[in-house]
Amino acid sequence: MSNEVKKTQDAKRSDAKTEQADVPTRRRKGTRQVYKGQIHIQCTYNNTIITVTDLNGAVLAWSSAGSLGFKGAKKSTPYAASQVAGDVHEKIQKNGIKELEVYVKGVGSGRESSVRALAGHGYEMTMIKDITPIAHNGCRARRPRRV
Repeated sequence: MSNEVKKTQDAKRSDAKTEQADVPTRRRKGTRQVYKGQIHIQCTYNNTIITVTDLNGAVLAWSSAGSLGFKGAKKSTPYAASQVAGDVHEKIQKNGIKELEVYVKGVGSGRESSVRALAGHGYEMTMIKDITPIAHNGCRARRPRRV
């Protein structure tokens, strides 16, 4: 009897193995080939962040001066911005992007150097647009406090 029990258990184990083999394994998605993309450059007084997206807005790659190891006041320098542009260039080479629409936001010192560094890597820039928000005196101020 014990031999029969062992055989049935072995049969169940082998059935479980074949069932696992039948389940399709999840394949990793490859890099999407995109010909034209958007690049968003955000330059603040403290950091420079560059994000590359496709035309729908899905992020393909991003980098910042802080993520490259720059600390403190060095994050907002033009040199750090050019290094961030180089890092983004390496990340998106596999996507095959040739044309870029550039959107620059902010008042930091890395605005021009990041655009120049990207142009130096051979991208064709179809548009460069400044989307820095401009204040328009905003909402009505609250009443003065009576003391």
